[in-house]
Amino acid sequence: MRDDRRLIEVILIAFVMILLPAIAASHINSDDSNFFTGLRHPVFGFDHLIAMVTVGLLSAQLGGMAIWTVPATFVSVMVIGGVFGMNGIGLPLIEYGIAVSVLALGGVLALARKLPTSFAMAFVGIFAMFHGYAHGTEMPRLAEPALYALGFSVATAGLHIIGAVTGYFAVRDQYGAKLLRITGAIIAMSGVYFVLLV
Repeated sequence: MRDDRRLIEVILIAFVMILLPAIAASHINSDDSNFFTGLRHPVFGFDHLIAMVTVGLLSAQLGGMAIWTVPATFVSVMVIGGVFGMNGIGLPLIEYGIAVSVLALGGVLALARKLPTSFAMAFVGIFAMFHGYAHGTEMPRLAEPALYALGFSVATAGLHIIGAVTGYFAVRDQYGAKLLRITGAIIAMSGVYFVLLV
């Protein structure tokens, strides 16, 4: 019980530390909506939203170091993808990559396989590139691309944390773990829908 409480404290502290730069940035230039545009992009793009939360759920399902290394990898590679998008460096099939990410992440969650952490990091990193690229293609049209990048990074990290905390409590008992797998199957089905829409 003490370990559970300690983990929750660490997660909450990490979440506050992630939000602090965002709060500071939003006060530096309060008339500028670029930060908030970036913040909204992963949240109001339904395919992005599902993928971000699923990365958190998957990291909790894997457990151990994966609970933070997998989401951290996603955010880091997503920023690289954003730089590629901002600079017009070619990356094919962006929308397919995003749609397939929802399908693949949901499928792995449904299967509940214990992937090696390094493999899971590489797995989410591939999809992070597509998500980041999509965010980055909007940056050149913005006056403050750094604030936009900060916004989508903070939103992504926040969604990962929501998924990780939810998943952490779900895997504590057999019913929660089963519900997590069912959720993964539903996410995978929504991924099929996204692929058909592209």
